[in-house]
This record gives sequence, structure tokens and C-alpha cells, in this order.
Amino acid sequence: MKRVSLTQYLVEEQRLNNSIPAELRLLIEVVARACKTISHAVGKGALGEVLGTAGSENVQGEVQKKLDILSNEILLEANEWGGHLAAMASEEMESIHPIPNRYPMGEYMLLFDPLDGSSNIDVNVSIGTIFSVLKAPEGMGTPTEQDFLQPGSKQVAAGYAVYGPQTVLVLTTGNGVNCFTLDREMGSWVLTQRGMQIPADTKEFAINASNSRHWYPPVTRYVDEMLAGETGPRAKNFNMRWIASMVADVHRILNRGGIFMYPADQREPDKAGKLRLMYEANPMSFLVEQAGGAATNGKQRMLDIQPTSLHQRVAVFLGSKNEVERVTSYHQE
Repeated sequence: MKRVSLTQYLVEEQRLNNSIPAELRLLIEVVARACKTISHAVGKGALGEVLGTAGSENVQGEVQKKLDILSNEILLEANEWGGHLAAMASEEMESIHPIPNRYPMGEYMLLFDPLDGSSNIDVNVSIGTIFSVLKAPEGMGTPTEQDFLQPGSKQVAAGYAVYGPQTVLVLTTGNGVNCFTLDREMGSWVLTQRGMQIPADTKEFAINASNSRHWYPPVTRYVDEMLAGETGPRAKNFNMRWIASMVADVHRILNRGGIFMYPADQREPDKAGKLRLMYEANPMSFLVEQAGGAATNGKQRMLDIQPTSLHQRVAVFLGSKNEVERVTSYHQE
């Protein structure tokens, strides 16, 4: 079988569908290269002295791991000079990162969660990088936070890398979802799955069940029905999976179906959820929809939400279409 590299895929996709202009292709290639560098650092682990906490907190008040900061730096440095970006935003930084004046300003904006699944870094469980690409608004001067506040439906590309037994890069530019595997010897990304599809029905769900006492009634009702198994109202047995790295949980769903849930709960009634709309929910929802799945915040389609702040949080229900529609309907009742 002839191997197709990431670059070849992007060039051919542009020829076929005219959906990847040269600037966007360069941007995706630079992000992919940065993910390769992060993968290398993650793979070294304790040998690279990158494990453990950095003794600092990010804008969300979460303790930062050394690898969180390193991954953030790698992505910033890789993407600053290429001329395809106007600005960047990261889950690890309070405000946006404009492109320094000495470099040309491009027409795209990049958002990323440099290392998703921080709690798994030190225990050698899969973690990853999530990214989202937006077009800079027409006639934009100096980029501001406001320019980033576009609904997820406006994304021109999104993807994630998983640093696991294999390092994979999963990507959409709005024309289906494809998976590339890092050939570590050659240092190249090779297309290994085309047109990934999420089955509409599933027998697997992913949720942190330790929070069940705090859930709102629609989530409790939905999970209880699944737990009742084949003698319950759903008349089938379900399995639960929870990795606590969103990238790894979503990657499993893209490969074999399932529903991932991170609902809001009663501990902090004023908070709409825990995951970030711009860095996690939007890019993942774009991928999931492109693979035939669905994604909502329990009330509405995720990609229709109009963001109001850069670090906005949101409840997340995504994956197999019929299950997402069911749990969403319970919220709407």
C-alpha cells in the first residue's frame, strides 16, 4: 500500500475540494510538527526531567505540570514566525498571544490546549494536544480577545494529537475526519484512517461517576437507565469507560462509538461546566460532527454557542448521535 504523508494529503485535499489554501496547509503542518516535538518530550518522561509540577498555576487556577508549560512554549515558538497567524490563544495563558511585530501577520487564529489530561502525565497514561483554527475577522486591526469569540461553526480546521502507545494526529478541515500515525523512525505523519465514522448507536459511555451525587436530574436519569442494563428501559447492557484525558476518551469514541459526558453539576451552580468551550469543546465537537456524531451542551448544538469569553466553560455531551440526542432531550424536557 502506498503511504500518504500529511503534506501529500493536504495538497491533494486542496486540489479536490479547494478547502485548504496554502496558508492553512502551512499552519496545520507547523502544528503537526510541534505535536511531534511534544510527543518526543512526553516519550522521554522522567529521563527528560519533564515530569512533576512546575510550582505555578494557570489562568484557571489549576496547578501546572512542567510538561504543560513546555508544550505551551513549543506551540507558541513553532507558530510565531511562519506568517500564517494573526494571534494565538492557549488554555494555559490568561490573554491572547499576538504575533510579534517582527513577523508578518497572517489571516488565521489558533487556539489550543497544549497538553490535555494533565492528571495522567506522571502515570504514563495517554494525554494529548487539542487545537482549533479560526479565520481572522475581515478588516481586523490589532487582534483582540473579541476577535476570537466566534461560534464553533466558524472553525476552518480542528484536531488533536494523542501521545499514547502510538502517537496519532486526528484532523478535520470540514470535509470528514482523518487519522495520521507518527512514524517515529522516519519522523513523518502517515495517513492511517480515512473518513472516520462514529456509529449512531453504542453500548459505551464515559463519565466521571464519582460526581453522581452532584448531577442534575436529566444526567442521573440517563445514566441510571444505562446502568439498569438489559432488564431496564434501555434493554441492553452498557460498559463505562473513563480515562480522564478528553483526547483519549474522544479518540476511542471516534474509533468505535460511545458517548462522552462532562456535565455541569450542583457543586457550582453558577458554572456552566468544567471543560473549555474554545480549547476543548468546540474543536472536539467539530471533529465529532464531521464523523457523523453529535455534540451539545445538553440544551443546544455545541457549535452554535456564541462565546462570551476566552476561557468560557461549558457542559459537554458528545459522541454517538442517538445517545447524544437522547440525553439532550432529557435536558430539554
